[in-house]
Amino acid sequence: MDDYLIGIGKRIKEIRKNGGFIINDVASKAGVTAGLISRIENGRTIPSLPVLLKIITSLDVEVTDFFSGMPQVNGVQFIISRKEENNIIEKEDDAFGFSYSYIFGKQLNSLGFEAVLLEVHPNSKREKVVTDAYEFKYMLSGECAYIIDETEVVLNEGDAIFFDGRVPHVPVNRSTNISKMLVLYFFI
Repeated sequence: MDDYLIGIGKRIKEIRKNGGFIINDVASKAGVTAGLISRIENGRTIPSLPVLLKIITSLDVEVTDFFSGMPQVNGVQFIISRKEENNIIEKEDDAFGFSYSYIFGKQLNSLGFEAVLLEVHPNSKREKVVTDAYEFKYMLSGECAYIIDETEVVLNEGDAIFFDGRVPHVPVNRSTNISKMLVLYFFI
């Protein structure tokens, strides 16, 4: 994987030079320092995914075009997100019994995408929330009631729901087991 990550810096440099950009232009548009861009281009540091996406956007290229010129790792054209690389996401301070684990995310021009594993513990408590995204929830295990505005829908293992996250909503676990769901956010 190291060759692929080093290739990111080389790809940034290639696109920057072909586009006639100087490091300061890219850094300014991406909201990072010129020193960081230089370190990335020279393979001395690896950007986080959000920073990488800002840099790609500042180069005026599509994410798919950026990666289409990347060297392939072991002849494959995909990126794997391993369980041990997933991070716990801190959410609402006043929420009890909710555990979010970041799985994967991607930004494509005006559409952002995030995948999260959500565990809702029995007797969890939280007020309704809103997100600036359309949400898709797939129940991996357990049972959970989803309250969207004033409507309640009970979801069981294998069930899925899709809704506009700008409508106030909250999952409620009234069972005695942890309910787990895959959550896909489509940010607009």
